[in-house]
Amino acid sequence: MKNFIKISALFLTLFLSFTSCEEDDSLEFVAAPQGEFEFTNTFLSEYSLPAESSTNDNIGVIFSFNPANFDVPTNVSYELQSSVLGDFSDATIVPTLSNANNQIEVSIGELKLLAEAYEIPVPGMGDLNFRVRAFVGDPISTTEKFTPIQSITVNLLEPQTGVVVNCEYDQLWLVGAGVPDAGWGWGSPVALPCAGDGVYSGEVTLQSTTDANNFRFFTDATLEWSSPSFNYPYFANEGFAINPDFEDAMDGDNNFAFTGANGTYTLTVDFTNKIITLDANCEYEQLWAVGAGVPDAGWGWDSPVQLYCLGSGAYGANVNFASTADSNNFRFFSDATLEWDSPSFNYTYYENEGYAIDPDLVDAMDGDNNFAYIGADGYRGIVIDTVNKTITLN
Repeated sequence: MKNFIKISALFLTLFLSFTSCEEDDSLEFVAAPQGEFEFTNTFLSEYSLPAESSTNDNIGVIFSFNPANFDVPTNVSYELQSSVLGDFSDATIVPTLSNANNQIEVSIGELKLLAEAYEIPVPGMGDLNFRVRAFVGDPISTTEKFTPIQSITVNLLEPQTGVVVNCEYDQLWLVGAGVPDAGWGWGSPVALPCAGDGVYSGEVTLQSTTDANNFRFFTDATLEWSSPSFNYPYFANEGFAINPDFEDAMDGDNNFAFTGANGTYTLTVDFTNKIITLDANCEYEQLWAVGAGVPDAGWGWDSPVQLYCLGSGAYGANVNFASTADSNNFRFFSDATLEWDSPSFNYTYYENEGYAIDPDLVDAMDGDNNFAYIGADGYRGIVIDTVNKTITLN
């Protein structure tokens, strides 16, 4: 009897094991979209597209997004789509410069081709519609997920005559933690292409995370760390007016530190006018300096000195100053076309507004309480920061 019970138990165990193996062999992982899938970068209010072909290979727009979750351990592919109708019933795949690390870059040239398909006139403005498709397996897969539709406004510029694209280097390269697409390595340095006469410009994603906001410019990515590079003091000592969202990182290499809001910006390094700008965002297109203390202008309107909008509410330029007694005064105007009828800003205006003013600029104590320059004669970078209320000289 005991032997019968043992034999029965053995058969039962074998049966259950066989059944269990059959069930295990039939298990399948089924991919299914989970959670949010959306863009994570900030888009500009408009994207200017030059008519000239010299910038066609530059980055025109960047689409960053969080990883799509299909609830299974599987490779996920991404593609960028566009739709003239806007509902994506006519979706087409957009050729891209790069498609890796949850970021897709589209060239200026491709944006111009899309604008033509959308029948946006030149010159003129219009919207382009985009979304990112995530899918598992082959492109024909129906296991897919889409970001919300993102429209961007493009501004097709008129052809410009006499525009020179001529730089010492083909591009500058940004490397550092403050440029998260690059980081402190040479796997993916960010290029800032030559866009004019001594001007480098392009879209760059910047971050201001504490202890991870520093970076600098390099001239030759093939040389990596042996490449000549430019840190913050280099530009300051050369008299550049620098957007106030950048400052000296005060680290071992005196790199740049970005202190603004995380996002994607148009960054321009202009060696001709000696300015470093982010997206233009100022009350006036520029300010104008007029007076004896600015000898390139003098007290007249034949050659007022322009202070450019550096972005972030700041104006700046590399300005020739003179400190000769009784010939060192000047002030700022907002509209050169109005000449003396233009609104103007003297020393006491900024003082009463609570500005911290560089000590080489004082009240001239003349009839208009103009500025007086008392530093060493020569070119210096001046920045008027209307947000942080400072006036600084490099």
